Amino acid sequence: MNGYLEAMENTNQHSLTVESTDAKKRLDAFLSANVTALSRSQWKMLIDQQRVLVNGQPCKPNTRLKPGDGVTWSVPDRAPLEAVPEDIPLHILFEDDAVLVLNKPPGMVVHPAVGNPSGTLLHGLLFHDPVFQALERAGIVHRLDKDTSGVMVVAKSDKAMQEMQRQFKARETEKEYVALVWGEPPGSGRVETLLGRHPVHRKKQAVLKDHGREAITNFQCLEQFSECAWLKIGIETGRTHQIRVHMAHLKHPIVGDTVYGRAHRGRLPAEPERQMLHAAKLSFSHPESGKRLSFEAPLFEDMESLLEKLRNG
Repeated sequence: MNGYLEAMENTNQHSLTVESTDAKKRLDAFLSANVTALSRSQWKMLIDQQRVLVNGQPCKPNTRLKPGDGVTWSVPDRAPLEAVPEDIPLHILFEDDAVLVLNKPPGMVVHPAVGNPSGTLLHGLLFHDPVFQALERAGIVHRLDKDTSGVMVVAKSDKAMQEMQRQFKARETEKEYVALVWGEPPGSGRVETLLGRHPVHRKKQAVLKDHGREAITNFQCLEQFSECAWLKIGIETGRTHQIRVHMAHLKHPIVGDTVYGRAHRGRLPAEPERQMLHAAKLSFSHPESGKRLSFEAPLFEDMESLLEKLRNG
């Protein structure tokens, strides 16, 4: 398996300026050609972790470069190490030779990152089936935040991975979430903004006036409680922290979100220990048969319990 970076707190900063001879090259190809200490797959890992910036902005591995572009990056102090398989229980909803669909529990990180070098979904997949050891990023084609639970699909072959990546990029998948948000939001709504890295708090995302990426979120209020509301949320784009940022932008942050929300101690029948956001449904076309599939992931106990307490008053 290609090496995976062991996340470390201490990093080194580096930079390069794109010359005319490197015009139109892919970002990952440019870096692997100019900095041979890391392989192309390892560069893709860094890019996916937003450790690589082009002109100060996160980019995709296939971003085409222009002369004069400034590329900056940080790498862990230690050399890259391979991820070790770990016996981590997986809540599997469906599995065949092409894909695995699971219900990710809250608290599980998808990829190794700073502060989470082990115990991730990637480590669990490597243990579950050796086929994942031959795949880049162990077949993971999309993500959920650490404390967001819900349905995910993972590819089990290079062909399936390429097709699933294509579907996500072409917005042919359908993703539906449920969430508890503070206050009394409208009965339904649509949010269209640009999203990007917060200009001051670099670990956060923010709604931007320009230089961001298009982000579209639709929501419908299913139930209104005294302090909060139960929403169904659909996303047309999959930006980092998109739902959390958009709900906070509307002044109805996700209950339990300590990054984009605010404290409301003692105003609920139980205090949530994470953001009350769950990926409830995912639809996509099977990468081999083409058959349209749809999977629903049940709520985990913490979210189900709080919802029942709110309903019972």
